[in-house]
Amino acid sequence: MILEIEKLSKAFGSVVVADDLDFAVEANTALGIIGPNGAGKTSTFNLITGALKADRGAIRLDGKDITSTAPHDRARAGIARSFQVPHPFGNLTVYENLLVGATHCHDHAERDVRANCRDILERTGLLALADRRAGTLTLLQRKRLELARALAAEPRVLLLDEIAGGLTESECTALVDTIRDIRERGVTIVWIEHVVHALLAVVDRLLVLNFGRKIAEGDPATVMASKPVREIYLGIEA
Repeated sequence: MILEIEKLSKAFGSVVVADDLDFAVEANTALGIIGPNGAGKTSTFNLITGALKADRGAIRLDGKDITSTAPHDRARAGIARSFQVPHPFGNLTVYENLLVGATHCHDHAERDVRANCRDILERTGLLALADRRAGTLTLLQRKRLELARALAAEPRVLLLDEIAGGLTESECTALVDTIRDIRERGVTIVWIEHVVHALLAVVDRLLVLNFGRKIAEGDPATVMASKPVREIYLGIEA
């Protein structure tokens, strides 16, 4: 397993965002995470990346405990993420945004990452916009830039947080194709998404959270048809 979460717990007073979470992700696979608002999905990503400190439990990458490791060291070890609300460096160009992640995450010189940044821009449909200031981009373009910046950090585990939200159907289809390509290149993906049909087009397994607790995990079709998911996530009396 490339990523293992064991008995992970985090609470803010009476608000529990992770309640003894247990799950694992095999290398070169894609895990989808769904759940209602407030289920603890983004908080789980914040715990994995080190933005939040766990109250208890363990996070392991390639079998190594990283629960107390600093966020920048986790990034250097191969964990990268996108954010639900894109926040690019607005006054920098699209290319410069990638350059920040590519050079600072692994202490590379600019000359050593130019080719990789160009390849990422091409793969994410941003090459023609390389010299445009990031603050002028459309929502789809900012979403793609979130993805591109994460890829510039050379991740082995890529965490995607609602990257399809707010996109049109055609934009969503194009984004799914891009994410499939990333996966085919050997990057392990963990994807939080409310646009479930996009998620199901990519992932091998599905994890459902509610109030910080895992309520279902397994084959996507089986999980979506299960009684707890229909009742809690979909709001349908089963």
